[in-house]
Amino acid sequence: MNFENFDYTNSELIDKHLINAYNRKVVFSHGEGMELFDIEGNAFLDMGAGIAVSALGYNNEKFKNKLKEQLDKLIHVSNLYYTPALIKASYNVAEKTGLSKVFFTNSGAEANEGAIKLARKYKWLQNKESKGEVIAMEHSFHGRTMGALSVTGTEHYRTPFEPLIGGVKFCEYNNLDSVKAAVTEDTAAIILETLQGEGGIHPATEEFIKGIRALCDEKDIVMILDEVQCGMGRTGKYYAYEHYGIKPDIVTTAKALGCGVPVGAFVANEKLAAAMVPGDHGTTYGGNPFACAAINAVYEIFEEDKLIDNVNEVSSYLFEKLNLLKDKYEVIKDVRGKGLMVGIEFDCPAAKVVGACQEKGLLLISAGSSIVRVVPPLIVTKNDIDKFINILTDVLNEI
Repeated sequence: MNFENFDYTNSELIDKHLINAYNRKVVFSHGEGMELFDIEGNAFLDMGAGIAVSALGYNNEKFKNKLKEQLDKLIHVSNLYYTPALIKASYNVAEKTGLSKVFFTNSGAEANEGAIKLARKYKWLQNKESKGEVIAMEHSFHGRTMGALSVTGTEHYRTPFEPLIGGVKFCEYNNLDSVKAAVTEDTAAIILETLQGEGGIHPATEEFIKGIRALCDEKDIVMILDEVQCGMGRTGKYYAYEHYGIKPDIVTTAKALGCGVPVGAFVANEKLAAAMVPGDHGTTYGGNPFACAAINAVYEIFEEDKLIDNVNEVSSYLFEKLNLLKDKYEVIKDVRGKGLMVGIEFDCPAAKVVGACQEKGLLLISAGSSIVRVVPPLIVTKNDIDKFINILTDVLNEI
């Protein structure tokens, strides 16, 4: 196939060799700052950041230069060996999470798989007869692989792929009594998102998350917080659990951790980490020098450019503007979230709003059938917010 004259507007040609797992409509060729450009040169303001991945926006010079430096040195060696990038990344992640030991993965789903394995191994060491039960939350989302899918609390995601891993119970998010009622002597772990993403942008209440922490301490249950989406500065702190003054036993992180370079991690305290020994877990690509160089560059740029300060400043402005729209338009039922992870609940299908915005050069994503998710790059400015609000207002006037 000669791609020099390939017709990137021909959907039949585009989809000829792709499995139909996504509803794609646009072919993007490049990006700059807050904008993506399609193959015809049309600009789109991206308020979805590749599903909360591209925290640095697009074509960030500092980030590119750090990756180019690593490309000139080493892209990959196996995990039979150390690299300077790996060692530095482990220090960076441990410092920012406040936990002790890191295992690098290729994705958020894989990080959640590893977290579940580590929790079950810890429980097994305490009691070889344990069934290793895991309590997860309704409407949660932890990934598409079989273990992560097993603890994802939305039935229509799970049903076509059953049987999944067993020993999983689902409880109501932000209902501590429902979790307490599900705990048995076989409960190995409780896994939850600190701020539910796919389930509709629901932050944990302080009573709930502190109650889970106390329950896990009392029963020697592993508390796993999935911060794949809500971590890495998105809520105004590096990790969302910092807002509550607690620490999990294991946290999972990905997405903005590599800002587009595929990488994730599960991070554990000393007690939990000691349960895993050579041979228990592994990965071919996880933690290779290129991925770790991306992590190190991201942390460095976050600090130099004070991105978390920007999140806190711009977030207040974003909520102010969205609440004004809520007061004006009855079709908006709620505005909720934390930092730059915001959900707008509509009294109409979210897909209708997302599609109409895309026609006007604004990229948004949904979170459930009626919630539009706003998770822009963390470099977003008040001017960008104004552009977003203007386009959204035009769409609201039409619908």
